[in-house]
Amino acid sequence: MQRLHQLALSDEGFVFDPQTGDSFQVSETGMAVLHALKAGRSDEETAQQLVADFDVSLEEARRDCTDFRSQLKNFGLA
Repeated sequence: MQRLHQLALSDEGFVFDPQTGDSFQVSETGMAVLHALKAGRSDEETAQQLVADFDVSLEEARRDCTDFRSQLKNFGLA
């Protein structure tokens, strides 16, 4: 998780990893999940926030959180 906290996030959805110099772009939902993870929120809290902010069901929000966290792990970011 240390590396996750080092990521620089822009309002436009760009993410910069200062450790590697890599940058990438995420969706609005992905950005919301990243902000929540950096703030230390649980997946359930994050899913609840996605339901409140976006037009998604709780089940879909939970799946999005799980899938996004898996992608972060694949990249060594979480």
